Amino acid sequence: MSQTSYDAVIVGAGPAGLTAALYMARFRRQVLVIDGGDSRAAWIPETHNHPGFPEGVSGLDLLELQRRHAVRYGAQIRSGTVDALSSTGEGFSLSIDGETVLSPTVLLACGVEDNEPALPGVERAVRQTLLRTCPICDGFEVIGKRVGVIGGDGLGAREALFLQTYADQLTLIHAGAPDALTADERDRLARADITIVETPIESVELQIDRPRALCFSDSVRLEFDALYTALGITPRTGLALAIGAHHDESGRLVVDEHQQTSIPGLYAAGDMVRGLNQITTAQGEASIAATAMHNRLRGC
Repeated sequence: MSQTSYDAVIVGAGPAGLTAALYMARFRRQVLVIDGGDSRAAWIPETHNHPGFPEGVSGLDLLELQRRHAVRYGAQIRSGTVDALSSTGEGFSLSIDGETVLSPTVLLACGVEDNEPALPGVERAVRQTLLRTCPICDGFEVIGKRVGVIGGDGLGAREALFLQTYADQLTLIHAGAPDALTADERDRLARADITIVETPIESVELQIDRPRALCFSDSVRLEFDALYTALGITPRTGLALAIGAHHDESGRLVVDEHQQTSIPGLYAAGDMVRGLNQITTAQGEASIAATAMHNRLRGC
């Protein structure tokens, strides 16, 4: 690329990054989006809780629609990896596959990585909704089904209890240490009639249409209609932390009401910021961040 300076660089081409790109382009700013090609949204087979899509929409289709929308107004999107981010005093320098790009403002929309269970075919299972990661997103789709939740601590207990809204046959497969579940959590699960299984998983049988069974030993085999994993996430915050941005106890970036991190001119939006991992939340944060970035460039 011949141009090495932009008004804004956005790292990440998921729902947050592409929303910010659209806003910045319509603010008539020169904006570059770096697409690492690993948006978590791409794993979604079909979401039914995104406003405006009453028949549902796949993650890939939603990303493509957002990409086309942003490009229509002039946003530039390129595949690549940001190897390093540094402050220049007047803005930021980004090393992108060996090339240096300068910008006074940067938005990080890098997302998170799910801590997946050590099961065979995990990625295929998630893409086919055999293994689910978000009961807020798709709990409605498991109404009346036999549901298993794989957890390692209190998060697994909370997700199992949350799923009571939809399913009445719930099992928590506790893969953590026994004391990772408190006595109070165990009591709440018992009162909710949620079975706790604490035997290590030995194998998994997957069918095309559903996860068939988790095998815990030769004599213990449980069948489910749906499986959830509740092992938490790892935020992709390395670029921000390397230049001193603050994070909270969960490892996510701390931002102000305008989505600015503790580093002036560096913004963040989406799952790497706070705990409600929802596409609509990421899009809303991105619109706030983009507007703040535009105003910063205006000197406001």
